[in-house]
Amino acid sequence: MSWSTLLTTNFYDSDSARKPLASEVANLWAHRGLIRLIVARDLTVRYKRSTLGVWWTLLNPLLTSGVMWMVFGNFFRFDMDTDTPYIVYLLSGILLITYFAQAVMASGSAIVNSAGILTKVYVPPEVFSVAAAIAAAVNFMISLAILLVIQLITGVGIPWTVILVPIPVLAMLGLTAGLGLLIASAAVHFFDVLDLTGVGIQLIGYLTPTFYPIAFVPERFQFLIKANPLYSYLTVFRELVYGNAGAEWWMWVYMLGSAAIILVVGVYLFSRSWRRLVIML
Repeated sequence: MSWSTLLTTNFYDSDSARKPLASEVANLWAHRGLIRLIVARDLTVRYKRSTLGVWWTLLNPLLTSGVMWMVFGNFFRFDMDTDTPYIVYLLSGILLITYFAQAVMASGSAIVNSAGILTKVYVPPEVFSVAAAIAAAVNFMISLAILLVIQLITGVGIPWTVILVPIPVLAMLGLTAGLGLLIASAAVHFFDVLDLTGVGIQLIGYLTPTFYPIAFVPERFQFLIKANPLYSYLTVFRELVYGNAGAEWWMWVYMLGSAAIILVVGVYLFSRSWRRLVIML
């Protein structure tokens, strides 16, 4: 290899110092253009060979909700403690839990899936994880349109508080990005972490009142549901999007606090372990 090639090639320097949090924020800002490209790629490539294309973003949750509505809304009828139609309650839950699942899995596997790029070109690894979480958030905002249409059809309407929906969406983005960075760091060493994450997401999904009202759960077990961070995210989201979920102040605190803590912890631990990531790829 010639000296000219060496001088014009970027390398990962394992001895270069990083300031936890500050370095990651600086890297994300410096590579914001690349993040936009990755997000756009993820949104377009996902349905590239599909006839319906991006319409699957709307049809997928709608079809899932339709099947679950037939089963739980008719065969196993839940007694709702509000006047909200069950289909609205169900669809809002499916949209948010799908957002969480897609963002965590995509963010957690982003570094492993981008190994071919990271071992050849200097790009901060966190760019891929965060971009994957952002793509899931954009996908969620697109699919939100079908929920608003269903609300209009069922007579629920669209309250003015819907303009505040970006607050839980951004909080969820922080939560999933933090979890994604933690999982991505571990997945480089133990690929089985991704499979375990998928199982964990399913368990958390069942502990979240997505398709059942919390009143259906025996009172002595309700603390398990409320301890699940996703319960606060979902309740706040439902309160804002159709205005009848009864989100209390502590749910807002729990939602914003958990997002901030998980994001900071994820970024910090990622910052401490990043030197080993490229070597392990």
